[in-house]
Amino acid sequence: MHLYRLLTGPDDSSFCHKVTEALNKGWQLHGSPSYAFDAETHSMRCAQAVVKIVEGKDYDPSMKLGEQ
Repeated sequence: MHLYRLLTGPDDSSFCHKVTEALNKGWQLHGSPSYAFDAETHSMRCAQAVVKIVEGKDYDPSMKLGEQ
């Protein structure tokens, strides 16, 4: 099964920790990170896609991808 997630967060260390945690759980970076201004909060936001292959399981829309 191939999994995809888009991690997002504020431009601070919490976002880096979120990506680092995913990498340590077997996720791989997919593409380049994105960086954009959030006009509602007047702050910068980050995004990074990650992918993972999980053997022996079938995809189900109800699964929590971050727990795989």
